Amino acid sequence: MADALVLPAPPAAPASASPVSEPAWMRCTLIAVVLAMLVIFLFAPLVAVFTEALREGWRAAAATLASPDAVSAIRLTLITAAIAVPLNAVFGIASAWAIAKFDFRGKAFLITLIDLPFSVSPVVAGLCFVLLFGSQGLVGSWLIAHGVSIVFAMPGIILATMFVTFPFVARELVPVMIEQGRAEEEAALTLGASGWRIFRTVTLPNIRWALLYGVLLCNARAMGEFGAVAVVSGKIRGETTTMPLMIEMLYNEYLTVAAFTMAALLAALGLVTLTLKSFMEWRYADLLAASHRR
Repeated sequence: MADALVLPAPPAAPASASPVSEPAWMRCTLIAVVLAMLVIFLFAPLVAVFTEALREGWRAAAATLASPDAVSAIRLTLITAAIAVPLNAVFGIASAWAIAKFDFRGKAFLITLIDLPFSVSPVVAGLCFVLLFGSQGLVGSWLIAHGVSIVFAMPGIILATMFVTFPFVARELVPVMIEQGRAEEEAALTLGASGWRIFRTVTLPNIRWALLYGVLLCNARAMGEFGAVAVVSGKIRGETTTMPLMIEMLYNEYLTVAAFTMAALLAALGLVTLTLKSFMEWRYADLLAASHRR
């Protein structure tokens, strides 16, 4: 029997070989540019905000936050977020469920409507609410005659905030629910489970991390929204001024330390949200890796 043909083994790759084809100087340059941009556009402004806020000491900053106007702005911001975010979470779940679980005409149009707040300026959205619910608006005069105020009141601020933050929850849930498909829900339905039980025991556990991620993003935008709220609020000090509006008013009045103190508090809330977002991403990645290993 003829000897089998033995092919020579391929040469071993050197230990220093790298799968990246770019030279080392290019990678180092790109990393340095990214770090420089982070320092210039992110870390330096944050340091400046907190430094200016504490320029006159902790007592001055605490006195600013304890003033009646500041307390009113903080309360209004938190109340607006507490109302707008859960409602957007419900609307986001419903829209994502409809898009991912059902086939119907107009699905692409519905997705376009969900993305509409991303393409429309918040100022334009605020003007639309004024034209609709203002004293000279389409339904505003009738509402005012019946004692209901939308524009220049809390309901208008909540509506404007809901409009600009509506896509965040839906856009996080739609890809996840499409990837998961309908098999588990259909199996539960054939076993006799009700719609609410299917959602509670099958759908919600599968989307919980994406839902929390979308809620955090929605909350961050709700607390920091300026353009639409500035139009519909009327900027009535102590009544319809949120934290971003209060910051602008204080800065225009040359109360720099007070303005930066409010900005520092808003930035701190944003950093807390960012920390929670990073934690959610880490947990979701771990769970996804564990499910793939199984």
